[in-house]
Amino acid sequence: MRRKTPIWARYTDAQLLKLRFRELRLGRPRRAPLRRALRQLRSELEARGILLQPHVWYSDEWFSPDGVPGIAIPFYLAHRRLERLERRMSRSVEGGNASGLMRILRHEAGHAIDTAYRLRRRKLWRETFGSPTAPYPDRYRVMPTSRAFVQHLDGWYAQSHPAEDFAETFAVWLAARSNWRVRYAETPALAKLEAMDKLMQDVRDYPPPVRSAHRIDPVAANELSLREYYRRSLQRRAHCDFSLIDKALCGRFAVRRPLGPSRRAEVCLNTLRPTLIRQAMANDAIDRYGAEQLLQLAIERCRERRLWLHGTAVERRDAALAMLCRVVRAARREGSLQFTL
Repeated sequence: MRRKTPIWARYTDAQLLKLRFRELRLGRPRRAPLRRALRQLRSELEARGILLQPHVWYSDEWFSPDGVPGIAIPFYLAHRRLERLERRMSRSVEGGNASGLMRILRHEAGHAIDTAYRLRRRKLWRETFGSPTAPYPDRYRVMPTSRAFVQHLDGWYAQSHPAEDFAETFAVWLAARSNWRVRYAETPALAKLEAMDKLMQDVRDYPPPVRSAHRIDPVAANELSLREYYRRSLQRRAHCDFSLIDKALCGRFAVRRPLGPSRRAEVCLNTLRPTLIRQAMANDAIDRYGAEQLLQLAIERCRERRLWLHGTAVERRDAALAMLCRVVRAARREGSLQFTL
């Protein structure tokens, strides 16, 4: 039986933003891409002998709350109309494609399993990842060239907090084709993955002691309007300290459209992405994840500053590659980048 299309799916953005979350009347996750991803997550957990199947619900963002072995899923993944609004208001949709969705679900499943089996109480957890009671920082500094952490979510997120390091390591461990023993061979991150393997062997085929099915901050009880949500979200959205990027955006990168051949810088960088990443890896011995992350930061900064890249196609390519190489070398030289949570 085909589900009835909600009336708000035909609303304009202005009309939709006036609604309160509870007025969306979102129930269980029913959208096909999300249901497929949840089935895959459950299949991966079963294949590893993990008996927990995290319950899910719609909230205003991704999270797995302390004390509850479940996963809150952002409301915009419930319907393509909400996803379009999210893309317009936030310029991106976190979990909006199949691979990105699975990466986040595996990460949040790591938090849920940590809670369900009380793993952070174990000595091995603390010796491997640090203190789980450390306060979450407003800002965190990352070392782009560090090999002590797995590379999973954007922004070197494993470096933000011991609990996030655990969840990121779990996500890499869980993925069937991550080939982590080879990928992280001869790096400090391998010891974390091996510790994760030991922790998961200890709980394999055991029912979790924490089984709360409570739902924290469900949209069904949220009186906030979508307009107010996006206003607040804009104020606290995670971003990078772009000073390192800005220093590299010189030469043919210009604020105003110059005379002669030119192209929007972010469009040009996106088009050249495979070539730039390949060349950066060859020229500066940076891993693919690091090259991709630094290039994405440059693209976002070009978009924010509305920069143009002028010159012929060959000149634009050479300028883009020189820019990325400057960013990579500066990141290695200066040692860290700063993000806010």
